[in-house]
Amino acid sequence: MSTPQITSLAFLTPGNFADDDPYTGLEETLRLFAYGERLGYDGAWIRQRHLEHGVGSAAVFLAAAGQRTTRIELGTAVIPIGYENPFRLAEDLALADVLSRGRLQAGFSTGMPHAELLGDVVHDGDWRSLDLSYGRIARVVDHLRGDYLGDPDTVIHSPGNVQRPRLQPHAPGLLDRVWHGASSLRSARWAGGNGLNLLTGNIVAGEGGDDFTTAQAALLDAYRGALGDGTLGDGRPPTRVALGRVIVPTDGADPATRARYRAYAASRHERTLAPQGPRHTLFAPDLVGPAEQILERLAADPVVGTVSELRLELPYEFRQADYEQILHDVRHLIAPELGWRPAGEGVSALRAPLTSAGADHVR
Repeated sequence: MSTPQITSLAFLTPGNFADDDPYTGLEETLRLFAYGERLGYDGAWIRQRHLEHGVGSAAVFLAAAGQRTTRIELGTAVIPIGYENPFRLAEDLALADVLSRGRLQAGFSTGMPHAELLGDVVHDGDWRSLDLSYGRIARVVDHLRGDYLGDPDTVIHSPGNVQRPRLQPHAPGLLDRVWHGASSLRSARWAGGNGLNLLTGNIVAGEGGDDFTTAQAALLDAYRGALGDGTLGDGRPPTRVALGRVIVPTDGADPATRARYRAYAASRHERTLAPQGPRHTLFAPDLVGPAEQILERLAADPVVGTVSELRLELPYEFRQADYEQILHDVRHLIAPELGWRPAGEGVSALRAPLTSAGADHVR
C-alpha cells in the first residue's frame, strides 16, 4: 500500500442555483472559487449541466471566474461533447483561457445526459447517426492546435487587417490542459492514446468485477498503458491524472449540520454495495466524518496512493456555508497530512468564510 503524497488539491462544485433566483447561486459559486484560491487550493472546477439548476456553459462561467481570481486553475468537469459544435466550443474555451491568463482546464466526456429530450433540440436531423463521442473531442483538440484554414495563400480581410484564418484567439498552451473524464476501460485507453489528461472520480464501470477500487485501478492501468511513458513526442509536458472523491469532514460543522451530513451519506450508501443499472456502474463510498477517520480511509485506498492530484467532489445538495466549511477543514486538517502544501509558502488561509454573513447568504 502506497502512502498518499498529494501535490495538487482542487475541488469540483455543482454550481447550484434556485429556479427563481439563478443569480444568487451563481454568485455564491464565483465567491466559492475566490475563497478556494484564498485558502491555497490549486484548482477549482465546475460541472456543466443541461436542463438542470446548474451551469449550462462552463466556458462562460469560467470566463467570469477568471476575473474574480488570479492564480487558481479553472476547470470544467465535464463538458458533454455530444451537445457541442467542436469549432465554436474551441473558440469559447480559447477566449476564456486568454482572459484567465492561461489557467483554463478543459474537461470533456462522451456522455449525453437527457439525450431523449435534448438530442432533437440541439441537432438537426437524425443525431443518432452522428459521431457524438470520441471523434468530436478529437475535433475540438484539432481546432485548439491553431492550424490555419485553407492553403498558404488563403487570407481573410477585415477592417484594418489581412490575415491567415485560424481559430481566434489562439491559446497554444490550452492544448496541454485538455482532460477526458473516463469511467470505462475503453475511454481510459482512448484518453491515454491521444495524450489527454485523465479525470476519474467516484463512479466507474464494473468491467470484470464488482469491487470499485479494483475497477478504478484497472482503469488507471489501462490509461497509463495506452499513454506509454507519459511524455509526448511533440514536446508537450507529461500528462496528469486527477482523482475525485466525495470528502465531507465534520470537524468544523455544528451538531445539526453533522447530523445532516450523516443522513446524506446514509442515503447514498446502498448504491455502493453492488453494481447499479444495466451498465454495471460502481460507486465509491462517500468519506464523511471526522478528519482522523477520513485520513485512515484515504490511507487504506489503494488508488489514492498512486496519484498526486486529489479533487474534492462537493455534493449537489449542500449549502454555501457547508461548502466553505468543507473546503476549510480539508485544507487545514486533511490535505497537509497527505503531503500537500498550499501554493506558494506564506499563503494565509483564512479561518473565517469568505461570505461576510455566513448563513445569511445561504438560499
